[in-house]
Amino acid sequence: MPTYRDDAIVLRTHLLGESDKIVTLLGRSRGKIRAVAKGIRKTSSRFGARLEPFNQVDALFYEGKSLDIIQQAETLSSHSQAIGRDYGKYTCAMVMVETADKLTEHDYQPAHYSLLLGGLRALAAGDHDSGLIVDSYLLRALALSGWSPSLESCAVTGETGDHRAFAVSLGGVVSDEAAPPGSPRLRDGSKELLLALLEGTWDVAEASDSTTRSQVSGLIAAYTQYHLERHVKSLAHVDRTAGEVVR
Repeated sequence: MPTYRDDAIVLRTHLLGESDKIVTLLGRSRGKIRAVAKGIRKTSSRFGARLEPFNQVDALFYEGKSLDIIQQAETLSSHSQAIGRDYGKYTCAMVMVETADKLTEHDYQPAHYSLLLGGLRALAAGDHDSGLIVDSYLLRALALSGWSPSLESCAVTGETGDHRAFAVSLGGVVSDEAAPPGSPRLRDGSKELLLALLEGTWDVAEASDSTTRSQVSGLIAAYTQYHLERHVKSLAHVDRTAGEVVR
């Protein structure tokens, strides 16, 4: 049976039988991996807590027909405890791994791995506000998949300008003439925050006020779910207020 080794981030786990788990991971080289960790729920398991969600591991796999088998796993970065003991960090991390799981289903790029790992590290370390980290991750992950929102020119006409209407279905900011009826308008500071989150300009992002963050979070949540074409379940548990209805 062929084997392979890869650095991987644990996305989620499911119980299998009395003592096993199915583990879904994002591998640096392989992309999405689904594998069985045999005996992981036994007290004598050699895996211990290494294969908990959000951890980065160096793992050896046996290649199977439908599911691979995890033969070895060594911890490279342990984020599960630091994230798991803080509900806000935990819900944000769940959004990130769920989104990564969906985005890499058919189109994996190594940059997805690096982006997710950086986001989880920042959450675990408390480098920035958890809500800003998850919103920045979502915008960047969507951009990697070809869905970067238009923020400096009209998504319909391409005309540059200080457009303030935002249309999720059209791809970002739009001119007043192109905006669908009822499109929400960006408040002062919202466009700047969106750009800062997309580019990782943290001093600008952290200087934003709570009302601006609330509107931007709602827009990003709607934009994410529109392009994924499915509901991101974990978003419902993130402590945020959308502020406006997004169309």
